[in-house]
Amino acid sequence: MVLKYEDIIPGNPEPGITRRILARGGSLMGVEASFIKGAVGSVHKHPHEQVSYIVSGSFQYEADGVKYILKAGDSYYVEPESLHGATALEDSIILDIFTPQREDFIGDV
Repeated sequence: MVLKYEDIIPGNPEPGITRRILARGGSLMGVEASFIKGAVGSVHKHPHEQVSYIVSGSFQYEADGVKYILKAGDSYYVEPESLHGATALEDSIILDIFTPQREDFIGDV
């Protein structure tokens, strides 16, 4: 699958956050989430495994009640059903990889 960035229709799951569904197939899905400074990805959980990479900017990331400051180049793993969320400390971008795919994101754009 080849997907051109300019062909992706962005969605806005929460105020100040723009989400783009990247390439996906099999059990994998890539998602780009762009945050404006102060935007909050609310604490939530899901049955998917997730690996996230901070592409740019910085976040206060919370996992199971513990808070971390993460910056460009940092990454994290989320176990299924683990509570997690993030607040952008500046304009920032996260690349999320999910398995299985987040079917709840499809059509949410």
